[in-house]
Amino acid sequence: MKPSRVLPPARGVAVVLLGTLVVPFDTAVNVAFPAIIRAFSLPIPAIQWVVIAYTLTYAALMLVFGRLGDMLGHRRVFLVGSACSTVAFLGCAAAPSYPLLVLARVAQGIGAALALSCGPALITGLYPESQRARMLGLYTMVFGAGGAAGSLLAGVLVAWFGWPAVFWFRAPLSAAAFVLAWGLPAAASSGPRESFDAAGATLLVLATAALLFGLNRLQTDLALPCFAMSGVAGLGFVLRERRAAFPIIDLRCFREADFALLNLGNVAVSLTGFSVPMLAPFFLVRVAGLSAPQEGLMLAVAGLGTTLAAPIAGRMAGDVPPRRLVMVGAAATAVGQALMSTTGASPDLLVFGAWMFVQGAGLGLFQVGYFEIAAATLPREQRGVAGSLVMMTRTLGIVAGATVLMLGFQTLRARAVAAGVGDDGAFLLGFQDVYRLAALLPVGVIVVLNLSRAARGRGHRA
Repeated sequence: MKPSRVLPPARGVAVVLLGTLVVPFDTAVNVAFPAIIRAFSLPIPAIQWVVIAYTLTYAALMLVFGRLGDMLGHRRVFLVGSACSTVAFLGCAAAPSYPLLVLARVAQGIGAALALSCGPALITGLYPESQRARMLGLYTMVFGAGGAAGSLLAGVLVAWFGWPAVFWFRAPLSAAAFVLAWGLPAAASSGPRESFDAAGATLLVLATAALLFGLNRLQTDLALPCFAMSGVAGLGFVLRERRAAFPIIDLRCFREADFALLNLGNVAVSLTGFSVPMLAPFFLVRVAGLSAPQEGLMLAVAGLGTTLAAPIAGRMAGDVPPRRLVMVGAAATAVGQALMSTTGASPDLLVFGAWMFVQGAGLGLFQVGYFEIAAATLPREQRGVAGSLVMMTRTLGIVAGATVLMLGFQTLRARAVAAGVGDDGAFLLGFQDVYRLAALLPVGVIVVLNLSRAARGRGHRA
């Protein structure tokens, strides 16, 4: 299938955003958590596999697919991702058992990794470099808007059609993106084709997957072997990339301390941000007593904050240093997170929603600033790798959050029960304490980045 003509840039952007939108729409699944638990008679902790199977898959594959996009053409990889996602959504909706649902989520993760790895490169390639920050702001906005819309739609869909609806409603969108994406510009010939570092890719996937699975198995004997495997594979990846003629990613970019720390900072801030879709659904249903549609409406507020803040940040990036956007975003994320932890047994939902909005806006500012720094740090011909790095570190934070937040919540709630607190009170205490602890992560990011800059300044003066 070949297009009769290439789409105009504005329409091309719309197509990329449509194919991307199905990924942040996954917040709909978080709203469906209670319904999925009831449908398959699961304990609450088991629901994390719905998150882990999906996000671990695309976190492990993202950077590899970004490299493939740089080599083979971003449109080609995006097309395969849209097709894979369409099939995976239908598989999830039709899953007759929980293991098959988890397996279909793995397929969904592969589709998401293919589409997200090349989305930023496609959208920034449609306009001049002077418009890069605005395009990245628009791309980040879609994640906020999709997250908000997914939560809103899910409340209605789950109430009317049951939990499978949070999957099947996205299949037509991915299918439409697949058909329309043939009109995107094809990859231009850039001379002899580079070879793909299959060994490096294998080591990277193994290191990432073992790390995230180890985090998920923290309370078992599998954790240490997984971390050891991740460490060995990670070391092998570094050694391989230093020798490879065409590495998956040029590791020399991490010699700049600020950039290396910023990638870790994105993991930390994303972990904090995932506290809303991971734990807030249970709080809103159990403590606030909301129905599914009301729960979806509340969860949409954080995404609305990102939706409004991201394009503003994209417009500001030309006048405001991206590093400043990162700092302000981390601060807003910490403030919103900390204030949400003050909510009691009779929550004022307007106030709680306001703090969710602040946290979401902070995430939007941080992501756009980080996106712009990554795009400026790596060469333009590695735009797929740059975008994938941003999305991968974000996803690492989400996957770590799915495990660490739930583990922390369980531990703190059990401690309260052991101290004689009733079940409802223990639930609330666990929720509050986890939110307080998560708020410390973006604060730590601000402190570490400032210390790094101060140390570098002293080194230059010396």
